Amino acid sequence: MSKSAQILRFFLSPIPRRVMRCLGKPLGFLWWSVFRFRRKIVLDNLTKAFPDWSLEKKKEVGRKSVYMLAENFFEFFLIPAIDEKWLEKNVTFQGLENLDKAIEGGKGALLLCLHIANGDVLASCVARRGYKISIITKFFNSQLMNSIWFGIRGAQGVKWIPPHGEKTPFMILKAIKNQEFVAFVLDQHMGRPYGIETKFFGQPAGTAYGLALFQLKTKRPVIPIYSYSGEDGKIHIIAEPAFLYDPQLESKDRDQTLVELTQAYTDKIEEIVRRYPGQWMWVHRRWKWKGSKLEN
Repeated sequence: MSKSAQILRFFLSPIPRRVMRCLGKPLGFLWWSVFRFRRKIVLDNLTKAFPDWSLEKKKEVGRKSVYMLAENFFEFFLIPAIDEKWLEKNVTFQGLENLDKAIEGGKGALLLCLHIANGDVLASCVARRGYKISIITKFFNSQLMNSIWFGIRGAQGVKWIPPHGEKTPFMILKAIKNQEFVAFVLDQHMGRPYGIETKFFGQPAGTAYGLALFQLKTKRPVIPIYSYSGEDGKIHIIAEPAFLYDPQLESKDRDQTLVELTQAYTDKIEEIVRRYPGQWMWVHRRWKWKGSKLEN
């Protein structure tokens, strides 16, 4: 655990989760009601996804989404304080047997993730339960920011893989060999050369095909995993049954298979977002498809 994480653990461990999340409410209010940062993008995105909704409902869901992001920011700093007692009080798990089944035989598996509720807390809670996780993620240009931010994110043992580095494929394959889970976050826009066209809420969207590529390469299961904040005040972590590798894929056209698999993952993400629309990250410009070209 990094020094910054140790300091946060010392000072923040006694603070209840609900108190830390409440600190985000003023920030959410300023964001949504005062500065209105990306508010139009949020409402435009909701219109694309739910064209039949009233403006009042879109504003309600958009507001919840922005407040969720603000509350997640403060909750993030509790990651070093997560222990078994914290899990018992704040988290419920469902479907961990799907994780156990996926790594039977001594190899790791792939995770399908999205920006819903608090993904960093999810990964840390699962890691605290003894599962080895590496997340494919971007880094800051500042070494100091990386040291602080990833020191907190990795306080429970979560590791990181850069998205497009020369060593990225080898790091992913090594993690699988070492019985780790490698998490791909697939709900953000990805242009060429790493993205392909999919449909998300019926609208063209560029989606990274890396998860499909590595399922074909490793033949490992892909497990959708996500969390949501429940009315009971707890984090509910759900690991769904896996997308299993189908040997018949080997006889199909590779490029078309990548499209089909990526679309299947995108459909699953849409299903989850429809279930908890107020907890997804609507501030992101997910739909940037321009005719026959992807906008980077």
